[in-house]
Amino acid sequence: MTEELDPKVYPIGKAQNLEFTKEVLYHSILMIESAALRLRQRVTTLNEEELELKYREGSWTVRQIVHHLADSHMNMWIRVKHTLTQDNPTIQPYNQNAWADSVDYKTASLEDSLFIFEGVQNRFSNLLKHLNENDFKRTYIHPEYNKQYTLGEVVQLYAWHGMHHVAQIEGIFK
Repeated sequence: MTEELDPKVYPIGKAQNLEFTKEVLYHSILMIESAALRLRQRVTTLNEEELELKYREGSWTVRQIVHHLADSHMNMWIRVKHTLTQDNPTIQPYNQNAWADSVDYKTASLEDSLFIFEGVQNRFSNLLKHLNENDFKRTYIHPEYNKQYTLGEVVQLYAWHGMHHVAQIEGIFK
């Protein structure tokens, strides 16, 4: 029996952790590179009222999602760099809902978060193209989940994460 997913919550399905191959890496890089462009194309024409829309009751607003993507992927970038330069580091978790309720999520320029997201995605994509097979086997510990993640898993997760939130925003305006 397969789980029925709410398409508003999971418009592209849940994240998958596939065996990490060159094909998975290629597909992940394509998702990473296209997420920032699709996000900018979707949100730059929105007015203030539209930025306050939610993809479902109780969810974040479009504005909060844009700021979340910048913050989440900045955190991811730092985690990746620690993973590549340390032996199995324990990463610093953060409370994404508390961050989404902070004043800057309501007042900061969307453009600033778009630049951050684009920059992180570009750096991430560039880095991934220059890593070797063993780099993707490097790990970090996520203390909140008490789980060890490989860089190969992280690549897939954040490739999905960017597209996931972009698709949620796009779904509001279909």
